[in-house]
Amino acid sequence: MKKLALLLISVLTLALVAAGCGSSSNNSAKAPAQTAKTVLKVGATAVPHAEILKVVKPLLEKDGIDLQIVEFSDYVRPNVAVAEKELDANFFQHIPYLTKFAAERNLQLTYTAAVHIEPMGVYSKKIKNLNEIANGAQVAIPNDPTNGGRALALLAKAGLIKLKDGVGINATVKDVTDNPKNLKISELEAPQLPRALDDVAIAVINTNYALEAKLVPTKDALFIEQNDSPYVNILTVRKGDENRPEIQKLTKALTSEDVKKFINEKYQGAVVPAF
Repeated sequence: MKKLALLLISVLTLALVAAGCGSSSNNSAKAPAQTAKTVLKVGATAVPHAEILKVVKPLLEKDGIDLQIVEFSDYVRPNVAVAEKELDANFFQHIPYLTKFAAERNLQLTYTAAVHIEPMGVYSKKIKNLNEIANGAQVAIPNDPTNGGRALALLAKAGLIKLKDGVGINATVKDVTDNPKNLKISELEAPQLPRALDDVAIAVINTNYALEAKLVPTKDALFIEQNDSPYVNILTVRKGDENRPEIQKLTKALTSEDVKKFINEKYQGAVVPAF
């Protein structure tokens, strides 16, 4: 009897151990699998580009994409960083700027999404109307070729100067054919233009830098581009990356109704959806 009891205890113990192992295995099988997110690094200037990217970040998280926003304060490094594969994409520039920059540096870049337009404006702390500008007044414009030409075209449209026929966005100060008020045009780095308002009569400023300086383009600009401006801001990628699933999802998100609503409500006409 004693031997039989010991045998039964041994069998029961083995059964319990086996049952415990089976239970552990089942629980492990039922544990949710951890899915790694795809990291997508996108360079952007702070306003409005990074702000817009923050709107789409949670949308992309649902698709398993970790959108990492890298902020820049200049117009050169973001394109170089994409070309050198430090970034997957950037969002800060318009089509003419990308076209010229990529051609001059032989960079294989293209774009997927046309997101918004930022009308360039003429600003001043010293006058309330362009009719008040004095003879020989100091005028500041961006010093990069595309935005410089764009600024000169805006001054021409405002009636302050005339440009050589056909120069378009490639205009330089040398292409000014008529300057009735003998304006002194200085070329500065685009981010410096809002700070230059203390020293010049007027400055032609890109909307993103105007917004960063707490200027309201629709209220503070003395003269501003119309909404049909060809300078559409885009999502830039390396050629060949257009069909990457995560790039396609970002493109879709940037042209969604959520983004359109955000742009309209946040910027009140200072930034205009292009889709």
